[in-house]
Amino acid sequence: MAATDKQGIHRFNKQSRLVLILLLILLLIAAGFTVSWLFSKSASILENESALEHSAKHLDADYQCPMHPDVIRDEPGNCPICGMDLVPIESDMNEPEHSDKASTEKQILYWVAPMDDSYRRDQPGKSPMGMDLVPVYAEDNTATADGVRISPEVEHNLGVRTAVVESGKLWRKINTVGYVTLDESRVSHIHLRVDGWIENLAVNIEGDRVKKGQRLFDVYSPELLNAMAEYVQTLRSSNQRLTDAAQGKLRALGVSESQIKQLSSTRRVPQTISIHAPQDGVVTMLNVREGMYLQPQTQVMTLADLSSVWVLADVFEGQSDWVQKQQSAEVSLLYQPGKLWQGKVDHIYPVLNQATRSLQVRLQFANPEEQLKPNMYANVVIYAGALDNVLSVPREAVIRSGNQQRLIIKTDEGRYQARQVVPGLESGEWIEIRSGVREGERVVTSAQFLIDSEAGLKASLNRMQPPAEQMQHEQAQETAQ
Repeated sequence: MAATDKQGIHRFNKQSRLVLILLLILLLIAAGFTVSWLFSKSASILENESALEHSAKHLDADYQCPMHPDVIRDEPGNCPICGMDLVPIESDMNEPEHSDKASTEKQILYWVAPMDDSYRRDQPGKSPMGMDLVPVYAEDNTATADGVRISPEVEHNLGVRTAVVESGKLWRKINTVGYVTLDESRVSHIHLRVDGWIENLAVNIEGDRVKKGQRLFDVYSPELLNAMAEYVQTLRSSNQRLTDAAQGKLRALGVSESQIKQLSSTRRVPQTISIHAPQDGVVTMLNVREGMYLQPQTQVMTLADLSSVWVLADVFEGQSDWVQKQQSAEVSLLYQPGKLWQGKVDHIYPVLNQATRSLQVRLQFANPEEQLKPNMYANVVIYAGALDNVLSVPREAVIRSGNQQRLIIKTDEGRYQARQVVPGLESGEWIEIRSGVREGERVVTSAQFLIDSEAGLKASLNRMQPPAEQMQHEQAQETAQ
């Protein structure tokens, strides 16, 4: 019975393997028919339509910003830069594909380092700083004998701005900084001329205001009491010579004329004598308190009249010859923007500051409302006169490289020319050009350094030079060395 079961199982496994083999053969036959059908279908499609029409069906419509051609999207929308609606990019279906590719290819003139435009190579590679070299195309910068022509797209990307060379007056305006200080001609220091003690101190706080003749404090001094007693005795003796000598001694010890007259009329010696303010002002320093013992070298207090103040400003060494006395000056303060104070140059100090290489100038300003407060920081403008019939351009237009100064002149629409110039006086945002340009010419005042920098025009200038001229210049330098 067991042998019979084993034979049955063996026959079942053999039949199962045969069934699986037949199924695989049928699947292979079906797949072959499917592939041949697809090939025949594709052939019929290709026979009925051209390759250009068939490829056009698989092209995705691209959308582009009309103001920023570099903004391209796969679907409609708005430009992220200017907000304008994107428009479909039109393609010419009548021209073959190879002609489109040939028309859009640009000829590369040379490769330049992004951060050092003087580093140029004929092939792509790395700059000395390890950055990839940037290609410069012939359609972007077309070199000619009298300059360089730049396409409008590149002009827009560089942000080129121009200004006209003007002829006229160039004001020698000195922009500098300074600080407000006391007018030293309106400052009084209170000292005693004898030893003594303070009594009845009338001023207790720095910043108190006093009037001329106001009592500041009383002082008890044995030396003053003896001098006043001698004066009273001379009055009783009727000796005019002794009286005059005693009176002169009181003046020398600091007793005022009114106090001498009062002593002469009463002939009574007071125990203390009052000290009065010699001027109107503010107490800027107070070194004493009630009951202190004072000596002549002790500075009791300082009084300052703030109705007039000084502003001490520093002028650069190169502009020190411009400044003269009585020139007009203006001061502005940070805490009151927009307000200007008018003043004059009062004094020019004769010695240059060795550390800062600047000349100190003293300006005097009326300060009736006391808005100019001592130790305030001030922006100062000094008007040092004007030069007539001067050609001037914005200072940012000048390219300084080593010992050479140049300007980029716009000679025609899209055409620029590099020209060496001799600059002169600099005043504010303008600079004098002594030679190299003519009145009415347009100079470039702003451009981007290799598309992403507006620091200057040095990179734009070197990129605009023809490669042959650049190579000749480099060869001449190597020969000279």
